[in-house]
Amino acid sequence: MRDGGSGRVLRDRNAGLYLLGVVVSGFGTTAMWLVAGVWVKSLTGSDSLAALTAFAMWAPVLAGPALGVLADRLPRRPLLVGACLLMAALLPALCLVDSAGRVWLLFAVLLLYGTCGTLHDAAEAALVAKAVDVRLLGDFNGLRMTAGESMKLLAPLAGAALFTRFGGDSVALLDAVTFALAAGLFLLLRVDGDAPDRAVPRAGGLAQVLEGGRQLWASPVLRPLVSAAAAVMFLAGINGAVVYAVAGDVLGRTPAYVGVLYAVQGAGSVLSGLVAGPLLRRMPVRVFAAAGTALFALGCGGRALPYDAAALVCSALIGAGLPCVLIAALTTVQREVPDSAVGRTAATANTLVFVPNALALALGAGLVAFVDVTLLLPALTAAGLAVALALVTAPPVGAVTSRRAPV
Repeated sequence: MRDGGSGRVLRDRNAGLYLLGVVVSGFGTTAMWLVAGVWVKSLTGSDSLAALTAFAMWAPVLAGPALGVLADRLPRRPLLVGACLLMAALLPALCLVDSAGRVWLLFAVLLLYGTCGTLHDAAEAALVAKAVDVRLLGDFNGLRMTAGESMKLLAPLAGAALFTRFGGDSVALLDAVTFALAAGLFLLLRVDGDAPDRAVPRAGGLAQVLEGGRQLWASPVLRPLVSAAAAVMFLAGINGAVVYAVAGDVLGRTPAYVGVLYAVQGAGSVLSGLVAGPLLRRMPVRVFAAAGTALFALGCGGRALPYDAAALVCSALIGAGLPCVLIAALTTVQREVPDSAVGRTAATANTLVFVPNALALALGAGLVAFVDVTLLLPALTAAGLAVALALVTAPPVGAVTSRRAPV
């Protein structure tokens, strides 16, 4: 394709509208993610409760397979719009959180926030697979990653400024507005055949929940990609847990320097998203995922070097490499899985991929207390390179072929 895939995605009405919705809602979500912990800390003085805000937003991913059933049994576009409108209606309730005694309300909203987010991701994966040309799914997912990561560079600053000047309720109201705007954008999507497939027999409740896992396990294309993504996110969790030790023990910097490292990492992810589509058209999907895994692994080990320049370059490598295996896995789910099961399969894949990340954050926090970070980081490199090697040396299964008819 001489016409760049990214340009074709941006000229596609559905893709453009959806990406704009991701940018708008992502800005509010990222701002709220940061401010929630600061808000709880300022009201209670508890570091533990502040840390639990992130857990409250992540916990619903455990219910991903069950929530994915809804994404396959209900029209996807109305489901996206409804989830956004629900959050737009709920977030103003956080204006009532003005003391430690009302922090429970914040946690309740955050739990619903995470539930809607998990449902949203499942419905999105299924809807995008129908709304975007199958040949452009890699470009779309890369641009979506770029859009999300771009917001992580801007929204935390805006959220922190709003919180400092006007308090947490101002950020909650901003987030509510972004959700309402995103709902309007998703409402403008034009998708043929968005209704659930009535021809597909409805199995029992448990069988429906487990169908996504069955699709992943039965596919020789998806199984290694999702397994590799889970392994990489586990390593990423440990890497994230030791980042403060990198700033303090390795570089001799204050904890605030972590913000610089994350900003550079975010810039690497933005670049990775821009080139993902063209690269996926030019190399086998497992090679693309393996190359990204290797970049991530090298970036982890390089941060053991006591030089600012090395830390910054390695943060960029981590940011560039980490999204590759995630983009590869999601794009392959959208290409390979029948439409009637895309929501459940994507949600199950997200659960399998991101739960290890959450567990590794806790494990890494314990490891850093007993293991020298300059020994731990090279170990992450060795493990990451082993995952990359396993991807490229696994028995070939042939070219990835879509089970869908070309759009």
